[in-house]
This record gives sequence, C-alpha cells and structure tokens, in this order.
Amino acid sequence: MSDEVVDLRFWGKERGLTRPYPLICHLLDTASIAGVLWDRMLSEQARGRVAGAVGLSSDGCRRLLCLWAGLHDLGKITPPFQAQLPDVYRGIVGDGGYGHRPGAERERLRHDSAGHWALTALFGEWGYASSRGVARSAHHQVAQMLGGHHGCFHRALPVNQLRDPEAWVPGLGGVGWAAQRAAHAGVVRRLTGGVGVPGEPLPAHVAVQLLGLIVVADWLASQEDVIGGRLPGVGWRADDAALRSHWDRAVSEASQIVADAGLGAARFPALSFTEQFPFPPNNLQASLGGELPALLDGPGLLLVTAPTGDGKTEAGLHAAGLLARAAGSSGLYFALPTMATADAMHLRVREFAERNVEGERSLTLLHSMAWLSESYGGLPGAGSASPGPMVTDRVSGTAAGRWLRGGKRGLLAPLSTGTIDQALTGVLPVRYNVLRLLGLSNKVLVVDEAHAYGPWMHSLLVRLLEWLGAMGAPVVLLSATLTGRAASSLVEAYRRGCGFRVPSPVEPVYPGWLFVSAGTGEVSQPRAVVSDRRRTLGVQPVQVVWDSPAGDGGAAVRPVAGSRSAALTEHLAPYVRDGGCVLVCCTTVTEAQRTYRFIQQAFPELAEVSGGVRLLHSRYPADWRGSITDECERDFGKPGPPGARRPRPPMSVLVATQVVEQSLDLDFDLVISDLAPLAQLLQRAGRCMRHDREGLSPEEGGRPAWVGAGPKLVVLEPVSPDGTVAPPRTWGAVYDESLLRRTSRLLHESAPGGIAVPGDVQRLVDAVYAEDFGERLATAAEREKQQRLDAEREGAVMAEEQLARMVAVKSPVGMVDLAGLSNDGQLVDEALVTTRLGADSVRAVCVYVQLRDAGAADGLGGFGGEVVTLDPEGTVAVPGAVGGRLSGADVRAVMRKSVPLPGSWFRQRGEEQELWPAWAERPVLAELAVLRMRRSVSAGGDAKWSCRVGDQTISISEVGLTRS
Repeated sequence: MSDEVVDLRFWGKERGLTRPYPLICHLLDTASIAGVLWDRMLSEQARGRVAGAVGLSSDGCRRLLCLWAGLHDLGKITPPFQAQLPDVYRGIVGDGGYGHRPGAERERLRHDSAGHWALTALFGEWGYASSRGVARSAHHQVAQMLGGHHGCFHRALPVNQLRDPEAWVPGLGGVGWAAQRAAHAGVVRRLTGGVGVPGEPLPAHVAVQLLGLIVVADWLASQEDVIGGRLPGVGWRADDAALRSHWDRAVSEASQIVADAGLGAARFPALSFTEQFPFPPNNLQASLGGELPALLDGPGLLLVTAPTGDGKTEAGLHAAGLLARAAGSSGLYFALPTMATADAMHLRVREFAERNVEGERSLTLLHSMAWLSESYGGLPGAGSASPGPMVTDRVSGTAAGRWLRGGKRGLLAPLSTGTIDQALTGVLPVRYNVLRLLGLSNKVLVVDEAHAYGPWMHSLLVRLLEWLGAMGAPVVLLSATLTGRAASSLVEAYRRGCGFRVPSPVEPVYPGWLFVSAGTGEVSQPRAVVSDRRRTLGVQPVQVVWDSPAGDGGAAVRPVAGSRSAALTEHLAPYVRDGGCVLVCCTTVTEAQRTYRFIQQAFPELAEVSGGVRLLHSRYPADWRGSITDECERDFGKPGPPGARRPRPPMSVLVATQVVEQSLDLDFDLVISDLAPLAQLLQRAGRCMRHDREGLSPEEGGRPAWVGAGPKLVVLEPVSPDGTVAPPRTWGAVYDESLLRRTSRLLHESAPGGIAVPGDVQRLVDAVYAEDFGERLATAAEREKQQRLDAEREGAVMAEEQLARMVAVKSPVGMVDLAGLSNDGQLVDEALVTTRLGADSVRAVCVYVQLRDAGAADGLGGFGGEVVTLDPEGTVAVPGAVGGRLSGADVRAVMRKSVPLPGSWFRQRGEEQELWPAWAERPVLAELAVLRMRRSVSAGGDAKWSCRVGDQTISISEVGLTRS
C-alpha cells in the first residue's frame, strides 16, 4: 500500500471540531468500538448463535462486524456530502482525478443511501454471494444493512441500475471517487482482518443485531471528546505506520469508551429464591424454582398465570435469572402496561438488582415521562436527548448514566423497566427500530399483565414474540386473567420465530405455568399449583337505573329508589357508620368526579375524617396526582413490618377510575364497581382484602371487627326498563357492549355461590369469549341481539388485527430484503403505539393569571398588571413567560403540572392556548396546550379557576379538570 492510497482530504466529521476529521479515522474508530460491543454486550452463547448463523467462528464474525462497522460511512466519499464543506471540496474537485458529472454535488443523495449503492458493488468484487435476484443476495443485503445505519433501510436496488450506478445516481461521482471508496475500504479490511465472506444472506434477526451494534459504535465514536483527542496534526499522512498507530490507539481506548457509556452485560448468579428474597417462596414460586431448571435447555418462553397478589412479580424475577443463565442472556427488561406500573416496578427491580445481579447493572426507566420520576429523572445526567460529548461521570450502583438516558438508547442498558410500547415499537417501521430489537435480543423480556392489551397491541406483541424467538431471547409472560386462546397465540408466535411451524397444543392451567423450549419447540406439561390465597369472592350484581345528572353538583342527596346513587348509598352506609375502607371504581373520569361529589353530599361525616373520601383519576396535574397516589399507597397499602405498622383511616372511600386496576398495590374491605368486562372486574376485585391483616388491631392497620372474612365485589349494572344491560351513552366506546352483556350473565350465574379464586377464574375468563355463548340465552330476541353485538365486536377486533398486520414489520422468518423493516422507507410515527389505538389526547398545563395592583411589586419579576404563575397561590412564575432560555429544571417544573385531556376539548383551540416562544423551542413542551386560568367568584362567594376554549369552559378544582 503506497503512502497516497487514502486521500485525507475526505472528511467524516467536523461539527464542534477545530478542523475536519479524516473519514478514515472515523471509520477505524467505529470499527474498534464495534468489536468491544461484541465482547461486552453479547454473551458467549449469544455470540455463538450469531456467528453460527453467519457461518463463521466467533472470532471471524467479530472481525467481520468490525469491518462492516468501519464501512458504515463509506457513502461520505461522494460529491454531495463532501461539498458541505466548500473549502475542502474545492481542493478535491480541483484534482483532476476526481471528476464527476456536472451538478453531481447538488444531487439529493444521503450518504447512507450512497453507501448502499457503493457497497453493493464492492461486496460483489470481494466475493460475497450473489444471485439473479439482487434483493436475495448476500452482497446486496449486507450493503442494504449498512445503508440503514441512520435508522431506515432503503429499498432493494434494481439489478439493471447496478451495472452502471453513476448513470442512475450521478451523486456517486466518477472513477476517482469509487477508487477512494475502495481504498478506504481496503485499509479497514486489512486492519480489522475482516476477510470472511458470507456465503448466504444473513437471517433478518442477525442483520438487525449486527446493525444495532454498528449504530451504537458509530454514536460512541462520534462523541466530540473521542474525536477531539485524536485529531491528526497538520501534515499527518495516511501511510501504513500512521494508520496502524491510529488503529492501535482506537482499539486500546475502545473498552473505556464503552464502559463509560454504561454498556455491558449483567450476570445473574445462581441463587435460590430464599437467597434472592427476604421471605420463603409460596407454592407458585417454589414450583418454578424446583421444577423449571430441569426443563431449561437454552432460551424459551415461560407462561405464568395466577391471581393478583399471588407473587407473580417475584416469581417472574426469579425465573428471569434461571432463564438468563440457561440462555446466556445478559440483561432484563420488565415491561408493564402503564407508566404508573412501570414507575412502581422500577423501584422493585432496582432493589432486586442491587441484591441479586452482578456485572454491569445500569438500570433505565423507559416511558415518555420517565424523566419526571423522582426515583429516576433527578439522577445525574437526566435529560440528555442527543449524542454528545463522552461522559465519564459514571453513577454507582444501578443508576444509568447520561449516555444511556439519551434518545432511543434506554433499551441498550443491561437492565430496564418501562412500558410495553417501548418494546413493541421494535416491530413497527419507525426509525432505529433495530436498536430496540438489539436491546431485547440478549435480554430476558418479562411482560407483566399480558392480558391487559387490546387486539392492536396484542397483535404487535405476537409479532414481537416471533422476532424474540428467532433471536433466542427468553420471555416470561405473567398474567392474572389470560384467555386460553390468547395464551395459545402468544406461545405459537414464539415457536414460529424459533422455526417450528406445526402448532402444538397449549392448555394453560390456572394458577400454574408452562415452558416452551426454543431449541425443540416442545411445550411442557402445564404445572398446576395450589394457590396460597384460595378464597371465595362474594359477587353481588345490582341492577340500577343510571342517574348521572349534568353539571358539577352531582346526584341528589336523596336519590331515587333503584338508581345507581341509591345503590351506592346502601352499600357504603355500613362502612361509613361502623368503619372500613371502600373502593368505588367508575368507568369514566366524569362519572368518578360526580360520584365523588355525591358521596361528599350523602355522607358529610366523611369530611370530618382525614382522608375520608378521596378521588383518583388521570385528569389531575402530574404532581397533584402523584401526591394523591402516595397518600393512597400509604393508607391502603401493605401493612408494615412489626413495629412500623401504620393505622388505616377508620372510615374511608376512594373513588377512582381504571387507574387502580394495575397501577397500585391497594387493599380495601369492599370493592364497588360499575359493570366492566369480567377480566377487569376480577382485577378490581383483587384489591379487596388483598393483604393479610388477620390479628392486627386497627392501630396496626387491621380491619374493623365487623367486616366479613371474605372479599366482596358489588357490581352496579346499568339496565333498561326491561332489565337488560344498557351501557349509558356517557360511557361512549370504553367497553364493548357484547362483553358487558356476557359478563353480566356470568356474574348472575356465579352470584349464589361466589367465585372461587383461583379455581373458577380461568373457566370464567374463557367463558366470556365462548363461541356458543349466545345459544344459552333463553329467547330468540336475546340470541339475535347478542349475535349482532358479537358480530360488531368481532369485526372491530379483526379490523385492529388487520391494521397491525399491515403496519407491523414482517416476520423474520425467511426475510432477506431488509426494506421490510422500514416499510420500504415509509416510516410511521412512534406515537401510533405509545397510546392505545384510537386514543385521542392532548397534554395541557394550567397557568394562573394573577392580577396585581398597579405600581406594586409582584415578586415575580415585575410591577403591577397581569402575571402568570404555575400555582394558583401566585408564588411560582411560569418559566419562559417573559423570555429567556429554559433550563432542564424549568422544563421538569412545567411538565410536573401537565395533565392529559381528551383531544376533543381542543378542537376550537385559540390564542389563549398558544405557547410562549421559549416553550415552543423545547421539543418536550412544543406539543402542550396552555390553559390560562382566571379566578372568578360566584354570588355565593365560592372562588373558581377556569378558562374558555372555544365555546366551552374548562375548570380546575379539587376534582381535577372538568369541562362544561
């Protein structure tokens, strides 16, 4: 190799640098880091699986990965990219050896796409396998893979255009440009030793994992602190010795760069359940600990079904350790249905990891509001959102440092908790979906509340399990109310990903577990266990006429006989009179607010007790809702250990919406619920007598002596005059009427003897969806009505499932053309999965317009006039309202006051809802709506904060936000 083979005028990085950084240096930097990521992020077993799929030894595959990482930016040796620095570009084109077609430098050619074109030809010259169908050839697929390093795969290239690329893409430049691309590639190949040649196209899941490592390597190598210390001096020449020296330095420093980012492998030591937790295992936990190890021959899927409160979380964490050791997994992601459940689980996983996990233990919390979490967002480095300087302020223990908290990186941490959508986004055609799949590929994925997802998200979970099966990633599914049909679809998806096409019978037991081997596809004999908390749930369905008057005054204090209000009064009265804690669960926020006010009026004595009646729903500002949640967990949570037990309120009623189904570990003496599908009712019933308080005095958190021994669920059923279930119009489409009618019938059938938990649960959950359900109805009219409603429900389900199949990325089985991972370049918005399908919400912030006397200092930066504050008391100024830049603390202060509201409330949004310029400049705040609240006093002297949005009034009070 002569001294002039590599032209150092071709630059790769320049932003934030004193002078351009030669492209060859950046390529070698990236290649060196990729090798360390291979060593640190993938376990030995995972490296073996990937290398075997490529057809090379582990060392040969590592070298090939380094080579490919070093070629990722080869498309920067093109006129359009180099022309971005005019002074440098003039020197290049002034050299007669770099001719190109006129105007080539003005072509709209991204360097990642240029790399796809250039590398296809280069890999063909290197002997990578090719065939007549370019889209199914190894030389094209690997080029397509590297062309996707900016998060989007490009379409397969037409074979006729590949014969003369410059004719079709003038931006590639002429012969001299191609020669420099070959020269740079040759240097990288020689120094990395990546001479192995794939004989076949890569399996799609392997291409995803390798590209993910390459993207991470590129981001780490692009940090200004990494480049700044390596900028070659003036006169540096790219001869053999200099390039070897740069490569050797890059290799020597790569390990520290990766370590500083918090990337690496967690290790799960072999510990028994009693060594992991400070209490002995129950029957479920003991069964898993005793019997599962004998079934583990590598990765696989574990399905655990048990009632709420039966220790599924601890069982799942213990099983995750067993699976991680068997499969060689180097991390854990605990996925939950809501942000509230994720926040609570984050603390439990952190405590578990600190006691039971070794190696690299960086732990991230993943959901859209994670940075506001007191237990996560306030740690060092929170809020970084883009690749920046290398960070060396490692945080001890399990706290994730700044690099891992950057955008799209959280799943790369060895340990993570978060919402399920963070994982499901990996199977949507969104930018950098490969990073999410990489993050999951060598982790144990634990999915809690696996029953809690509608057809859209369930379908995405099915597709995700196919990918995880193909990658050999272990999965643990935890559920309290999963139908047999849903369980079968999840198990079969994982088996398909593992390569097993013939279905295997799946008959889950409740409570119990089963295991599916990724190696053999065998579904184990289900292991039934005897619940330690067997009990009979008393069920009392009460048919009521729905009285939900408009306005804020609630229902009348003396309700009409047979109404919902009358039923509430009847069932609450003994607990208000003699003591006890009751949960009232409502279908909508509006009805929860009205129910709260009705109870205040009907039972004024509750107002004399601290926490006598409370309200919890989603339409409170975030910090306010957090305070209510903390109070509820304090008063209705687990009894503390001896000597630290707190008394419960002597009498208390919590009015709430569905937020209590999964988000909170609460315990009541009675649960009253509006009619809901059976699975949700059983979840709510799990909050009744959830914890053992036997033998505890009221001062220690015990129950009143008069309360019965067994849990009780009262279900308020809205009915029409003929006695048939008739959901109120105010419920909208919250619940399917077909399921409500089916649930109602099963409740009435179960009421005489109660529901045996867990004995009756699986039977009832499956019975709700039984195909022959309508045949059991007494009259032809009932059967016809049920059949019509069933058909509507099935049609809606099919529509959501079909949409998921259309939108989601394709199955990994047989995929060669990687464009399918990006929908042929037509990416979708990540928000499509971060909310339930069809959800329409806007996040708003209330600010309070304060009037000051003219000439009087307001203490908020001015004199007199109107001042806006974040609090109604007028003590906290709105950050950015008078200009200036917002700090991270300012942004957090604003977002802690935010609240999700229906999008329909803002159809007539006006100037009063517009943002301040300083807010619009911050992406986190840019989508907010501002509610400028003004104080008014009624004739009776009551003060109210409200604002106008179009022709409606939005108010905030002790019940949260309301609209009139």
